[in-house]
Amino acid sequence: MSSNARPGELGDFLKARRMELSPAAVGLPVAGGRRRVKGLRREEVALLASISADYYTRLEQGRRQASEPVLEAIARVLRLGDDERAYLFELSGKDRNAARPPRPAARKVQPQLQRLLDDFATTPAVILGRRTDVLAWNAMAAALFTDFGKYPEEKRNFVRLVFSDPDVRALYPHWEDVAQACVAQLRMEAARDPDDPRLGELVGELSARDRDFRRWWGGHHVTVRDMGTKVIRHPVAGELTLDWSTLTCATDPDQQLIALTAEPGTPSHDGLRALAATGRRAGAQAGGAPHRLRTEPA
Repeated sequence: MSSNARPGELGDFLKARRMELSPAAVGLPVAGGRRRVKGLRREEVALLASISADYYTRLEQGRRQASEPVLEAIARVLRLGDDERAYLFELSGKDRNAARPPRPAARKVQPQLQRLLDDFATTPAVILGRRTDVLAWNAMAAALFTDFGKYPEEKRNFVRLVFSDPDVRALYPHWEDVAQACVAQLRMEAARDPDDPRLGELVGELSARDRDFRRWWGGHHVTVRDMGTKVIRHPVAGELTLDWSTLTCATDPDQQLIALTAEPGTPSHDGLRALAATGRRAGAQAGGAPHRLRTEPA
């Protein structure tokens, strides 16, 4: 088995996904009587993927490695989306054949991203690194979310704040949806960098502290961070419906700029403009407009 494969995580993921599918959902006849397992049985997945039940059982138990065609067939049977399929291949070590350049021991925010960040006068924006660590933010982001500068550097992590900071949590009227998406994004990152000790510490901390995080992490749902819509109930600007987009730094893909905007002419757009003055005050209180952030520990 490839040294990059993670059989235990792979088996947990496959089991979680098949348990969410009923025989009827995949076109299998529903026999009478009580089923002893929730969702699909292993042999039913194997049948639909045109492989032996023994082959699939050993794969789910971490006792054999699957070929790419087999993984494709299983992804089809389990109705995996693009993000889940990518996660399946990550866990199987299939996209790690080419040697990756070693990650630097420490990183700084790319200066081009920092200038772009500072020029967003009415657009909240943050730069996230590995594990959703907050590397930099502008005054509008401080006004919208929180002054990230008040947290110790080792605690300046967006997922941690969503789960552990009551003020950040209160911003989201649909907190469960936001929190589950955060967990799914973190789960995807864990597949890309399974040996990151700081990621392991973060997952362990949140699992011990929060029952919801522990349950959602065990669900093995995954997604990538690309774009979407957030509803934020701000104590000053009121309810805001904001579209968020992700820009990835070409020279350092681990750094992503997340910008939040509102459609012109909407109350949310007006709310962001009204919040701009508050953002300037928050930036001044945090030590000036430019947030030249720390070097990020590996």
